[in-house]
Amino acid sequence: MSEARQFKDHHREARLFFGRALFAGLVITVLTTLLVVRYYSLQVTHHEDYVTQSDRNRVHVLPIPPTRGLIYDRNGELLAENRASYTLSIVHERVDDLGRTLAVLAELVNIAPNDIEKFNDQLRQRRRPFDAVPLRYNLTEEEIARLAVNEFRLDGVEVHAQLVRHYTHGELFAHTIGYVGRISERELASFDEQEYQAYAGTHSIGKNGLERSYESDLLGEVGYQNVETNARGRVLRVLESGNPKPGKDLVLHLDTYLQEQALAALEGHRGAVVAIDVNTGGVLAAVSAPSFDANLFVTGISFKDYRELNQSRDLPLFNRFLQGQYPPGSTVKPIIGMAGLHYDIVTPSDTVYDPGFYRLANSSRVYRDWKRHGHGAKVDLKQAIAESCDTYFYDLGHKMGIDKMHAFGYQFGMGEKTGIDVPNERRGIWPSRDWKRGARGQPWYPGDNLNVAIGQGDVLATPMQLAVMTATLASKGVRYKPHMVASVGGQPVEPEVMQSVQVEETHWDAILGAMEEVVHGVRGTAQRIRRGADYRMAGKTGTAQVVAIAQGEEYDSEALSERNRDHALFVGFAPFENPQIAVAVLVENAESGSGAAAPVARKVFDAWLADKHHQHEGES
Repeated sequence: MSEARQFKDHHREARLFFGRALFAGLVITVLTTLLVVRYYSLQVTHHEDYVTQSDRNRVHVLPIPPTRGLIYDRNGELLAENRASYTLSIVHERVDDLGRTLAVLAELVNIAPNDIEKFNDQLRQRRRPFDAVPLRYNLTEEEIARLAVNEFRLDGVEVHAQLVRHYTHGELFAHTIGYVGRISERELASFDEQEYQAYAGTHSIGKNGLERSYESDLLGEVGYQNVETNARGRVLRVLESGNPKPGKDLVLHLDTYLQEQALAALEGHRGAVVAIDVNTGGVLAAVSAPSFDANLFVTGISFKDYRELNQSRDLPLFNRFLQGQYPPGSTVKPIIGMAGLHYDIVTPSDTVYDPGFYRLANSSRVYRDWKRHGHGAKVDLKQAIAESCDTYFYDLGHKMGIDKMHAFGYQFGMGEKTGIDVPNERRGIWPSRDWKRGARGQPWYPGDNLNVAIGQGDVLATPMQLAVMTATLASKGVRYKPHMVASVGGQPVEPEVMQSVQVEETHWDAILGAMEEVVHGVRGTAQRIRRGADYRMAGKTGTAQVVAIAQGEEYDSEALSERNRDHALFVGFAPFENPQIAVAVLVENAESGSGAAAPVARKVFDAWLADKHHQHEGES
């Protein structure tokens, strides 16, 4: 048994222990070295980098949206303001379960499916971390109280006061001032980095009208706050801040009282009225009827409201004075007559026999005069304008030809955009040989000259163009670019002359005198509107066909549906001796320029020149 017993090998155990201890020592040394190196890297080599990263985790830059510039009318009446509104917003990064949070909020306040959809749209858009996304605007005091009581259940939910655009005359200036609305995903995607920074913290943008064309002036410059937050994103303290710069205020040429009177004068009809300052080009009134409440669009219009507006047969969203293109009818006869004088085609004393129709040589087609039995055996230029004799202008158009008519009418702004400071203007059509060849693929025919001479056929114009044409006549050839804004941030917008029409003084006197005869002559087509006026006016009535009438047939109002009846037009200026205001009126399907459109112009003239209430406002 003693032989089998093994004795301990102490030397071997000592060597094994020493080897293990050495290995352990080496491992500890290496780990200690790595720890020291890492510690040195953190505390010395990369100290500044990690301090910066740490600050970024707890310090955030919050944008402070600027206050949007205000809009006033010419008398200082506020038209577009910013009203405080309590807004319910969610900071997505601070919410653990968005679905549960939305469900809780729905129990506390009224949240429509439309609100959820718009919230989700904005949530998907490009934005900064910890930016609050609005869910509901215009919270009531009761809703705010319920949210405050349940704050402990609503991490990431904020209620804060926000300035929201409000239009004091919701419908009156909807087509001129326009409106702001929520920034869409498509608009946000089109922003460059500078624009993205400019709209930080801002949820709305100018969508239409002056709000859109003067967006960069109205917006202002964004401010900022460097804030320290906790792990849940709640603000602990403000470290640094920079104040935002408010947007610039706009003062318009538009006059609220004149705008109200122009809209009231239309008496519920579809149509447009434009009034221009003859001496500056400033737009004093611009009405498109029917209109709509611009406030509906500010925080996002409901599907129901938008469907009602968009599907209405009366097209309230359509800007008739800037986008409506109508045959101008006889309202262009003064510039056609002026062209005839200028090119020595006729003299004021030349006469035409008018049996009630006109026929080109070697043609069987009859071009009817609006007066069935004609205007007499010897119709001169003054009578032709005063009584709107079509036959006279058929003859003049035939003799003059399209080339001269086109060149002369173009100087008055026909067939081109006026350049007004409101977007989406249309240019109308002032036809020429080249235009017809390009648009219709057809040559110019002699009968086309006759149609252009009475403002029919292919001729189309907007009410704004007709107002500019009339103001150019009233000023004896000075065509200003029309503009609605008188000053931006206190800096005046200077009038801009677009054209100076060079015509002999005697020709101006002949045409303007004939336009005065339209209103004040015994047989003038608009002579009824002169009654009771203590000033003299000049004008021209017009009637524009909506549907063509076949040869041999006569216009029968009773046989046509209301929307297929002729449009009524009137253009004019006053006072005659010293023109101040030029007006263009279009009343859709009202048939009579003298009976429907001219009285509207008279009410606008009275509101500007004779109304005591308006004079009192102007003096103040």
